[in-house]
Amino acid sequence: MSDRHVLITGGAGYIGSLLTSELLRANYRVTVLDSLLFGGESLIPFLHHPSFHFVKADATEPRAIKDSLKDNWQKPDAIVHLAAIVGFPACQAVGRQVAWRYNVEATEKAFEQATDLGVERFVFASTYSNYGLSPEGKPVTEESPLNPQSLYAETKIAAEEFLLTQKDASCAPLLFRFATLYGMSPRTRFDLIVNQFVLEAFTKRALIIYQRGYSRSFVHIQDVVRGVIIGLEAERSKIRGEVFNLGTDNGNYSKDDIVGLVLKRMPETEVEYKDLTFGGDMRDITVSFAKIKRVLGFETTLDVDDGIRGLLFALKTGIIRNPTDEKYRNAQFIVQ
Repeated sequence: MSDRHVLITGGAGYIGSLLTSELLRANYRVTVLDSLLFGGESLIPFLHHPSFHFVKADATEPRAIKDSLKDNWQKPDAIVHLAAIVGFPACQAVGRQVAWRYNVEATEKAFEQATDLGVERFVFASTYSNYGLSPEGKPVTEESPLNPQSLYAETKIAAEEFLLTQKDASCAPLLFRFATLYGMSPRTRFDLIVNQFVLEAFTKRALIIYQRGYSRSFVHIQDVVRGVIIGLEAERSKIRGEVFNLGTDNGNYSKDDIVGLVLKRMPETEVEYKDLTFGGDMRDITVSFAKIKRVLGFETTLDVDDGIRGLLFALKTGIIRNPTDEKYRNAQFIVQ
């Protein structure tokens, strides 16, 4: 059994459940702290694993992490803080006060507990939504100005700002700004663009597309998990107080490009385009991932077509039986 111990807040979620699986496979001990807002079936395969420990708790509680530790295990070497109200629609649904409590105040409490416990590093899941729009269409880098277009991005920026004031703390903060994820995990989400398009094309043989020309950046969830593990294993001097865009230059696509990739696998799908202006997450952006490649040697291994094929396999075979179930989405209102 490994002596390396990682605690994951939000470990039953889309990223956390796959990260748990991969860390256990790499002989880590894993403690998951999760309030099970979307259920906990994603954790069932790990419950009998000797290196796995689960505690149902709310990350907003001031002692949630300290009280979740197993007596006969050493303290965590790292905390991966994923617990949050994730995405623009989910944040809009709960409102500013609740979003702030879960996304900003909970991060501050988690980091304070990490420092008190002598944890060595604190990995924070942020988002490329923070950039908003690309100035003059140029790829945004980690140094680009932040221009949030949603409450979700505002909360993530506030949490980032807090962590970046803690660069000299005993616990080293590491911030990842994830591109838009896609692909399968133990708790798959179908409210993400690629996954949603595949589901709609498969179940309805039809797609309705809004904001068709908009560009986004996409990354497979398996590559995100690999990137997080690289961050956990990198020298602390390389990651302390650093922000990394996590994704790939090959993942910058317009919505039309994504539709084309879906149609390649399901050519009988009808596509309808609609104009829609709404006060939401109006991202139109290209992202540079040069820094994570240069500093951490990270490169992706999977592309959007891999994600589409994986999702189609799960839908066609019935591995995912009821994909429209609300447990597969963080919010009910999705704009494509």
